[in-house]
Parts: sequence; C-alpha cells; structure tokens
Amino acid sequence: MKEFEGKTAVITGGASGIGRAIAERCAKEGMNIVLADIEEKALTDTKKELETKGASVYAIKTDVSRINELETLADRTIENFGQVHLLFNNAGVGAPGAIWECSLDDWKWVLDVNLWGVIHGVHVFTPLMIKQNTECHIVNTASTAGLDYNSYMGPYGVSKFGIVTLSESLYLELKDIGSKVNVSVLCPGFVKTRLDDSDRNRPIGYTTADALSKGALEKLELLNNSLDAGMSPTLVADIVFDAIKEEKLYILTHKDWIPEIEKRMKNIINERNPVQSG
Repeated sequence: MKEFEGKTAVITGGASGIGRAIAERCAKEGMNIVLADIEEKALTDTKKELETKGASVYAIKTDVSRINELETLADRTIENFGQVHLLFNNAGVGAPGAIWECSLDDWKWVLDVNLWGVIHGVHVFTPLMIKQNTECHIVNTASTAGLDYNSYMGPYGVSKFGIVTLSESLYLELKDIGSKVNVSVLCPGFVKTRLDDSDRNRPIGYTTADALSKGALEKLELLNNSLDAGMSPTLVADIVFDAIKEEKLYILTHKDWIPEIEKRMKNIINERNPVQSG
C-alpha cells in the first residue's frame, strides 16, 4: 500500500504510546481513524486532539480480550466509514515476575490482551478485508521479546512469540489465496511508552504476584529505565508506515537488537543452551 489518504485505519490501544503515535501519523496521511482503547479519558482526549488537526475520528471503548467488543468495533467501523484498510492490533500489557512467581491472573490477563486481542482482531477483521478485495494491511504489534530470550517477563514473552508466529502463518495463508491483504509484525525494542504502568488497566479482581524475587525487581527497574530512555513512538510510527509501503512482514525498529536475535537463532540451530544477556 502506497497511498493512504481517504482510507480507514483501525487502531487498538490507540490512546497512548505506539498506538497514539500511529493514529497521529494516520491523521497526517489524511486517513479516517477508528480509535479503540480501554481507557476512556485517554480515548476522549486523543480523539479531541486528532480532530483539532482536521482528522475524521470515531472512538470507542474496547476491551480486546472480549470477542464481542471486537465484533462491535468492526460493525462501528463499517457503519461510519464503509471499509477498513489498515488494522493495527496494538493493545498490550505486561506483568513482571519469574515464571513460578506470576499469578495465574497475570498469565490470563497478559495473554487475553496481548495474544487473544490479536487473535480476535485477525478473526473479525481479516474476512472483511478479504471480501473487500481492496489493498489492505494488518500490523500486529509484537516485540523483540517475541524474537529473543526473555526472563522475568514470562507471560509477556509468551504472548509476543505467539503474535510473531500467528503473523507469519497469516502472511503465508493470505499469499496462498492470492489476497490483497498484507501483513506485518512489529517487533520494537524499548519505546517510550507506559508499558511499565500496565497495572492501571488491570481488571478488578485480577491479583498479581504476592512478592517479586530480586531478579524480577532488577528486571522491572531495567524496564522502567529503558522505557524512559526509549525510542519515541513517533519514530516507530514512521518506521511502520515505511514498512507498510514496502510490504515487509518483519518490522525491526531497533537494529541494535539484531545481533542478540541472531545469537539466539544460532544457539537453536547448534543446540546450545541460552545464556542470560545483560
């Protein structure tokens, strides 16, 4: 896809971080924007800001872990704009802790949002896009944590590995049927987002780990510091749009992570055990 003006983009997790930056880029491209997020105030504020820039925006509170809410999102998109051309399955959360420390609620919440949120988005929107028979693109937000070793963030890593393989399968299957729908999987490193404050959206009644080990606390501190110093979401959005134009499946925003990813691949091929990286 080379031209975006007048087309429609749907963005989950669209009221903050990477999602919001993508929405701002969509506005610059003259696109219709459907914003989906679970945070109502942030959703309202983002909608107003985009509209002051002249964008046509429809915002709807959406919990991506619930299939019926994705179905409603699709219905409202078609009602308001007729078609959908870009789908950004972007909503995500994280919960730190060693595998045995994470509560089952941690696992359920992170997988429901990160992985099932993408599954729901693909399940609902892909048939609509195929039926349109127009040039479309799906971008699923994973992470370098879906390509490399990932300690003390087990649920997050599992969800992101799942998104990568889901995207690869979807890409091949759409090519197999000759569809005009393309696919990318976004695998950023550290980006200046509020991932470390994911608990602001934790469902009521979902307990977290009682206590974190030293290793988990150190990882959480590293995450906080790395996010604060991370790449700007605006730059990530620019890289994403370049990748859409080039029809890239893999979007690696942080080239400095490539040696670590390569090391992991070589360890697998040579049957070597992993070593914790710094």
